[in-house]
Amino acid sequence: MFGERLFGLDAQTLFDAGVLLVTMFVLFLFLSYFLFNPVRDMLNKRKERIKGELEQASKDKEDAAKLKEEYEAKLKNVDKESQEILSSARAKALKNQDKIIDDAKTEAGRIIDHAKHEGELEKLKVADDVKKEIVSVATAMAGKVAAASIDEAKQQELIDETLKEMGEDTWLS
Repeated sequence: MFGERLFGLDAQTLFDAGVLLVTMFVLFLFLSYFLFNPVRDMLNKRKERIKGELEQASKDKEDAAKLKEEYEAKLKNVDKESQEILSSARAKALKNQDKIIDDAKTEAGRIIDHAKHEGELEKLKVADDVKKEIVSVATAMAGKVAAASIDEAKQQELIDETLKEMGEDTWLS
């Protein structure tokens, strides 16, 4: 029993083992060339693509942060610009208000001067009318006095009568 081996290493087994090893090595080279290398290349390309996408995402994130900062700065500037525009509009409105008030005062002064002038003209006209009335009253009285050639009591009576004819309103206004 000891003479017989459990595992016989005869030449055929060694040859078969060698052929098996060579075949496995060739199969490994074949698989490596046609299967492992393309898979490795694919994995490397995928790794590079992912790395590129991560770099692009990082760059995009930085660009977005810059755009956000610019946007926020513009928003702050918009507030300042709107305040400046409102301030400018208020200043223009106040200037226009002052101009309108000055124009109104000038116009009011002109109207007042015109009214005073018209009043003076009216006063002169009334004075002329009063003079004409006095002349007509005097003429009427003189005519009555001359026609009547009467005493003083009669003259007073004629003056009173003439004044009543003309009316008291003429002398009161």
